[in-house]
Amino acid sequence: MTGMAICRMAVMQRITGRIGKNGMQKGSMHMNDRKMVLDGMMGLVVGDALGCPVQFLDREELRERGAVTEMEGYGTYNMPPGTWTDDSSMALATLASINERNCIDLRDIMERFLDWEFHGAYTPFGGAFDEGNTCSNAIYKYRDDHDLTTCGETDEYSNGNGALMRILPVCLYFIQKEGISDADALRQIHLATGLTHNHLRCHIASGLYYFIAKAIVTMAPKNTALKTCIQCGLEKGFAFYHTPESLAELMYFQRLRDLNEFFSLPEDAIESDGYVLHALEAAVWCLLHTNRFRDCLLCAVNLGDDTDTTAAIAGGLAGLYYHYEAMPQEWVNAIRRKAWIKRLCLQEL
Repeated sequence: MTGMAICRMAVMQRITGRIGKNGMQKGSMHMNDRKMVLDGMMGLVVGDALGCPVQFLDREELRERGAVTEMEGYGTYNMPPGTWTDDSSMALATLASINERNCIDLRDIMERFLDWEFHGAYTPFGGAFDEGNTCSNAIYKYRDDHDLTTCGETDEYSNGNGALMRILPVCLYFIQKEGISDADALRQIHLATGLTHNHLRCHIASGLYYFIAKAIVTMAPKNTALKTCIQCGLEKGFAFYHTPESLAELMYFQRLRDLNEFFSLPEDAIESDGYVLHALEAAVWCLLHTNRFRDCLLCAVNLGDDTDTTAAIAGGLAGLYYHYEAMPQEWVNAIRRKAWIKRLCLQEL
């Protein structure tokens, strides 16, 4: 079955009830390797917090004021060091849903997004901030009509990175779930993506992220080089989406086909705005050009513009590869509500 056909079938299943009228993909798998969840999720949160104070500063402005070298505070949102934003909030809300429901329950995830947006749940200080327009629009749509099939934006101008930044816990759920095919996993990843960003380009970005994360999780324990892991993941992703229905959209990701050529690109050829394609490219470029967790996240932040999201997307993958123990302890210790995040990741709540 083709990638687009899977997407279409998933929508029809959701409408007809085969996935369930509540948007629930039922299953009995527990997230057994909680350490993996901690590695990835804390990497995401640390990257988000590292980029928060310099959000929206472009590359030249960052160079003029001095590159980010440590966990800072205040800046754009006047928040103390270790403050994380909507990226982490939405990812943590998704993880909390998976923990409690032991499945991908789309309606429960959206209800938690409502709780975040309107009641400050899953935030460092009891209030949501830095929400992207596409995410907010979807949440407000869902609040008004509670329709999972129409809340996500579908136009080309809604291809922001607001779904890619929060998709990691869904990816980890399926990476650890035994006996499920990539096609079945991707069907649910597309649906989770589509809650806010329902254009095929965003589906593909989330899918490629899943394949990279899966390659890291399965190959890194064998001392496989990070570049090889990424290459293997991307090759599987491009093969999955190489269908007549998806090919036109897949062409937007063409620069990631040849990692040697992509690696040779100078920093000026890498964009780091809120566009989902640029976010994925920037994250991969930073992973390829560094060999430590710390350096990867600093590289991502110092690209400028959408600093928190670029670093969160890169940080999730870097955390999976380098692990929690390799993260700068002073950065981790600065993270607001660190103890709660660790308990959530390790399912000790």
